[in-house]
Amino acid sequence: MGPARVSRLDAMDADAARDALARCCGARRWVEGVLARRPLGDRVVEVAREVWATMERDDVLEAFTHHPRIGASVETLREKFGATQDLSASEQAAVADATEDVLLRLRDANVAYEARYGHIFIVCASGKSAAEMLALLEARMNHDPDHELAIAAAEQMKITELRLAKMEQDR
Repeated sequence: MGPARVSRLDAMDADAARDALARCCGARRWVEGVLARRPLGDRVVEVAREVWATMERDDVLEAFTHHPRIGASVETLREKFGATQDLSASEQAAVADATEDVLLRLRDANVAYEARYGHIFIVCASGKSAAEMLALLEARMNHDPDHELAIAAAEQMKITELRLAKMEQDR
């Protein structure tokens, strides 16, 4: 059996690891929980999921605040989809070809979603077009608020997993 794998997070000092984790998920309690479990070895994603499962409502909502609000304007939508490309080139790449009509509908649906649920719409956008995200948003508008929060929290974890994997790849 070979030597245990060292994750990129294990090789960082605590402050650098904290910053790297915060770029993956902005919930402070999650960041500290993952840090406390180092060394992570090849269990980075597994530990991330375990710690995420312990998060309370306020922690989940805190994580959401680290995503840009996309309901302000069509221009904000264009900026959002350009600004996050450094995290993952494929996370939102499919939105670049969205029509003006779809962007307007997505903007309006985001505003309605936030008014209904009190937090921004969270979806793992990787590989999804703007039209697909709009359909998902519209389909989620009639959920019970607690059910919708659970769905959004699961989407947040998917985003976190993608970002962790990218971070580990960029060694």
